[in-house]
Amino acid sequence: MTETELTQFRESTRAWLADNFPASLANKMLGYERISDPEMAQQLEAWRQKLAEQGWGAPTWPKEYGGAALSQPEARVISQEMAKIGAMNPIPLLAGMGVTMVGPTVLEYGTEEQKQKHLPGIASGEVRWCLGLSEPNAGSDLASLSTKAVDEGDYFVLNGQKIWTSGADISQWCGALVRTDSTAKKRDGISFVMLPMDQEGVQTKPIRLIAGASPFCETFFNDARAEKADLLGDLNDGWSVVKRLLQHERQSQTSARGAPANKADGLQEVAKKYVGTDGEGRLADADLRTRIANHLMDAQAHGLTVARITAEARGNPKVSAAASILKNSATKVAQTKSELTMEVMGNQGIGWEGDHFTSDELNNVREWLSGKAISIYGGSYEVQNNIISKNILGLPETTQKG
Repeated sequence: MTETELTQFRESTRAWLADNFPASLANKMLGYERISDPEMAQQLEAWRQKLAEQGWGAPTWPKEYGGAALSQPEARVISQEMAKIGAMNPIPLLAGMGVTMVGPTVLEYGTEEQKQKHLPGIASGEVRWCLGLSEPNAGSDLASLSTKAVDEGDYFVLNGQKIWTSGADISQWCGALVRTDSTAKKRDGISFVMLPMDQEGVQTKPIRLIAGASPFCETFFNDARAEKADLLGDLNDGWSVVKRLLQHERQSQTSARGAPANKADGLQEVAKKYVGTDGEGRLADADLRTRIANHLMDAQAHGLTVARITAEARGNPKVSAAASILKNSATKVAQTKSELTMEVMGNQGIGWEGDHFTSDELNNVREWLSGKAISIYGGSYEVQNNIISKNILGLPETTQKG
């Protein structure tokens, strides 16, 4: 696509957003579970439907699966123009793990029947997905999982327990990694199956975290049923499928979390507010000033690296081991920002409740606590370093192959 064509697409995108985006939703946190106002929820639903009709829930997917068949540069234009007016695309949030992880993996490994069955509901945000991967005794060593799937002809019967299953209690479908051959080496006897959550054999139990609200659940399979037609990839080759799925997860986590782009008070301004300034208008604490400057440079370097790797991919939607570099970089940026904000706020940054704390102060405490998980979920910081060492630096395998 030429620059002229991209400019024309940007103009048409801007015009469509002006005609269709409800101004009342600007700069709002858009998730059904976060909106109690019925009128606003109704507006959000209308906005979701318009996005789905445009195929912008998953804009790079083929049209026959609910996407818009757009290029990566066009998809970035949509995101950029939405950000300018404070618009958020709620579909990836409403689809749970669907748009960022399950969908891209089904596009690569799924049969045509599976694509037609599952992708349109994900792309429209009407069907929410969770993932049954980790278990109480199989975390970073995921291949040690013990949940079994027994072949019963046209279907599998699942028994076992999953943990940290994000959104399991509100999801309609689950993609689960299960053991289908107990006699094979642990990575060779695993399969990836998709199953409906609304069945008697599936129970979920939310997990309460220190930060308060939590998306995590325990998930129990007690003679749960997964149809053979919903086996993703080949039997006993689920390890290949899940490795690809986790690459997609890391790719989706490469943007460091922080305040919305339209928020006026950046970290520098927050620091000046709480710490104060010197006679030249600079942050009074010189050491803190240096550390904030270093953080801002890290954040800028991360953003530029994301842009460079994206540009080098030349529109190729496939992800690589570079996602592990970006995942760890995003983790460092996000956690450093939370730590600095806590330090800047001082006593006001450690409150849990009470009238003498602002909503920003209370939210920061919860962000700081929940942000500790960033270096664990999606594959821990150390797991990413192993991937980088083997697949990018070419260092020898020191654990096990696979």
